[in-house]
Amino acid sequence: MPRDARRRALWLLASLGCALTACTGSQAAQPATATASKQTTVAPPATARTAPHPRVAAARRQIGVTVVYDPAYVVLSYPGGDVAQDRGVCTDVVIRAMRDEGLDLQKTVHEDMRAHFDLYPKKWGLRRADRNIDHRRVPNLQTWFARQGWSLAPSQSASAYRPGDLVTWMLPGNLPHIGIVSDRTGSRDVPLIIHNIGRGTREEDILFAYPITGHYRPAKPAP
Repeated sequence: MPRDARRRALWLLASLGCALTACTGSQAAQPATATASKQTTVAPPATARTAPHPRVAAARRQIGVTVVYDPAYVVLSYPGGDVAQDRGVCTDVVIRAMRDEGLDLQKTVHEDMRAHFDLYPKKWGLRRADRNIDHRRVPNLQTWFARQGWSLAPSQSASAYRPGDLVTWMLPGNLPHIGIVSDRTGSRDVPLIIHNIGRGTREEDILFAYPITGHYRPAKPAP
């Protein structure tokens, strides 16, 4: 297999899980099984851009703690529910970081979906909001972010992205993904991204690796 094709195949395997939680319609609780996959992107030596951003610092604290990518549907407590700290998906990186700031996306997204269900994507065959999974789906987060007025135009300029911004991508196979812009840069002074794409939370140079579908800058302080 040619090298480029092999790398694309490895990335696809690593990132398949990222949209499983975002695309599954299952309503039955499943055991949290590990789905760790091989990653090929390694961040180059990073350079700090600014003083640490609280959201970035909260996301970075997940590195080495969340070490498994696990898209299983899990029944959560409410509000403040979370899967085991050692596992999660791409959205859980954002959920945990923003909860550290005092914003519980589980509660806010669920309440908004209950009140305005027709405004949210109908990708999973659901007829009502589900507080266990709605906030863990990238398209739902994109809708909620936009409804808060956080949307910015996606850009191919590295300077357009600030530490703490949220970015969404479409991975190969139409798989949605989300991550947090770091306060460190990698190659060509492009900011790194803190995310979970297959092997737990990591900080990597992937901002322009995939088509960007959304750029969001949460209000300060978080509501």
